[in-house]
Amino acid sequence: MLHSVPSIAEPDEAALPFLKWAGGKRWLTEELCQLIGPINGRYIEPFLGGGAVFFALKPAQAQLSDVNTELINTYRAIQAQYRAVERHLITHQLLHSKEYYYQIRADKPTGMAKRAARFIYLNRTCWNGLYRVNLSGAFNVPIGTKNTVISADDDFEKLSQILGCAQISANDFEHSIESAGFGDVIFCDPPYTVRHNNNGFIKYNEDLFLWRDQIRLRDCLVRAKERGSRIFVTNADHDSIRELYSEHFHILDCERFSPIGGQHAKRGKYSELLICSHL
Repeated sequence: MLHSVPSIAEPDEAALPFLKWAGGKRWLTEELCQLIGPINGRYIEPFLGGGAVFFALKPAQAQLSDVNTELINTYRAIQAQYRAVERHLITHQLLHSKEYYYQIRADKPTGMAKRAARFIYLNRTCWNGLYRVNLSGAFNVPIGTKNTVISADDDFEKLSQILGCAQISANDFEHSIESAGFGDVIFCDPPYTVRHNNNGFIKYNEDLFLWRDQIRLRDCLVRAKERGSRIFVTNADHDSIRELYSEHFHILDCERFSPIGGQHAKRGKYSELLICSHL
């Protein structure tokens, strides 16, 4: 079933997350919040990324996860040790320079708060907020043009309070989705791999999200739907994705602008799919 999503307004600034994330869904939060509506059970997000939808919804109960262990450590640190994270970020702001950036990029700190502050520092000062690692798992994005490590809008205490409702874990999506039951809401924003893996986003993943993972995700979501969970998925606008989900879900078309891209010609508007179990 194909539908069109109406024009989408920018979400309220207060709902925006603290990380910049390639492929993030800030632009879609208003429409998603309207579609999702009241949540009677838990909110489950197994591809957490920047968490734009979670921070916009502010659910009473949440299960948040991602395979990126440094990302998950950062959320846990904000949840439990936000004051320590903030202190380390102040130090990064005072010392920030090109030389310092590459020093921190090469560093491997221990301790939850130090690791989280490094992650946020690199996210805010690297090129375009991109997260990319090499085959050894080392972050390798060059320095960007922005020098602001701590923004006047930052409110880590508020972020900690919002995250207080959540169980946060580093694991494969299947682990989280299989725990979903009646009344739970699942939102998935997986890497946009399509059949034949002909998609630029996968080159940024240490462990590639392959087409068989897309099939495994679909199968998990079908089972969750049968258990009474409500499903919302964003994915690439590609015939293989439409075919994958068309039997069990509604498919909506939406359009966005992407500022991420190594070549200016690759930037611009492009379409995505919003896949729902209920409308």
